[in-house]
Parts: sequence; C-alpha cells; structure tokens
Amino acid sequence: MLTRDFLQKADCKTAFGIIEEALLLTPEQRRASLQSTLERRPDNSPVWIFGYGSLMWNPIFEAEEVRPATLSGWHRAFCLRLIAGRGTVAQPGRMLALKEGGQTTGLAFRLPEDRLHEELELLWKREMLTGCYLPTWSELTLENDEKVTALAFVMDSQHPFFEADTRSQIIAPLIACASGPLGTNAQYLFALEQELNNYGMHDECMVELVHQVRQLLRGKSAINQNLFDGPPF
Repeated sequence: MLTRDFLQKADCKTAFGIIEEALLLTPEQRRASLQSTLERRPDNSPVWIFGYGSLMWNPIFEAEEVRPATLSGWHRAFCLRLIAGRGTVAQPGRMLALKEGGQTTGLAFRLPEDRLHEELELLWKREMLTGCYLPTWSELTLENDEKVTALAFVMDSQHPFFEADTRSQIIAPLIACASGPLGTNAQYLFALEQELNNYGMHDECMVELVHQVRQLLRGKSAINQNLFDGPPF
C-alpha cells in the first residue's frame, strides 16, 4: 500500500520499479507543472481534487472535505500502460485514466488552503511521475447539485504510455498477470470495484473487466493447485 511517508521519502528513479530515466519528470519539471497549473486556477474558490481511481480509497493527501461527485465530458478507461508500481516492463499492466466523452462518478476532495502547496506537491509526485496525465481544471457536480471547480488528471493521448485499445478481452489478461513493488494490478482493480460499490456508484467499463479478470485468476489458481497436487516428476 502506498503511504504518505513512503511517497515523501521515495526516490522516483527506483521506488516504483524500473522506469527509463528519460521518461521521468525531474523535480524541477514537476514543480514547473504544478506552478503552471496553479497559474491557470480559474478563481479563488477552494481547490478540489477529483478522485476516480486509487485516490478514492487511498488519497494520502489531507482533505478538509470529501463529497461524491460527477465529472461530465470524461470517462474511466484503462488506457495507460503500467510498467512500474503494479507492473513491470517485462509484464506490463494497465492503469486507469480519463478519456474524453461520457461522464465519471468519483469523489471530490477539498484541500486546505493553508497547506495547499504541500499537499499538491505530494500529489504531483504521485500522479506526475512521467507526465502521463494532463492536470485539468474541470467543473464537478456534487451530490446536492452544487458546482465546484476541481483538478482532474486526464490522459495525455500523446504520451508514449497511452494505449488506445481498452477492450476488456485485451486488457483483462494484462491486469490478471501484472504486479510490481506496490502489489498486483488486479488488487487495484478490485479495490476500485469495492470503493465504487461502497458509494453505490456504477461504471459500465468495470463490469465485464472485473468478471474476466476474476475468471482468469480462478483459472490460474486451479492450474497451480493441480500442479501442486500432481505426481512429483
């Protein structure tokens, strides 16, 4: 499990697995990205972060308020090739991102203004490791129809880790097999499924994918059990 302490101390070159150094943002580049994003802040209202994946169950940053929210114009997609954290170069998995079209339900986190830079720097170290996301100011609708401005991390389709094919039959075998220093890719998928269920949220992209990954894992478990129970040749 990724923790605040781990992330604060992590060396981005080694802590998450082997990543080609040319793909990593330097600390200076991350700071510049954060500064550029804050300069585009559309108003002086509180800064909210939209969580639609692991931020939902393990945000790490401190928030003063958490509310269910809907983001229009973007949908969840496992379109990011995963070679670190819960995957490797040799056995890549798939990570979640936002692609244009549709809508997404998730959680809105309101950050404390007096610790805004501290919390955002931690978030940038987590989400902007390779610059695969585009931090985008977006309008969220909270559960009472209140509108707030939030930062959402959407997929950069020009990034070398972008994968256009997100059919479940393509990505399920990848997720079922991939693992890395932070755990398995399947654990991520199932944790997201559980968190969505906890909030009564439904996402069509998850249903068939979760079913196929569970089937693949049951098949692997049965094969391993047969090998264990078989004759010792």
